[in-house]
Amino acid sequence: MCLAVPGKILTVTGNDIDRAGRVSFGGIVKEVSLAYVPEATVGDYVLVHVGFAISVMDEAEAAQVFKYLKQIGELSDIEERQP
Repeated sequence: MCLAVPGKILTVTGNDIDRAGRVSFGGIVKEVSLAYVPEATVGDYVLVHVGFAISVMDEAEAAQVFKYLKQIGELSDIEERQP
């Protein structure tokens, strides 16, 4: 099953096709391509699939997705790493 996960943008670098950002997924930070969401800025939540942010979402929507992922047991890696 393919799954897109929401994350919060911490930093943004580059331009156009080389645009990237460090995105936090509940404490796990990954480098993500932001080429598909040129409107996204630091502090925004984005939906990420296979290393690419595919849309911008609001914080309430991101929280709801995290709630669903927790219900189906897809957040075990994140929950294990949090203090």
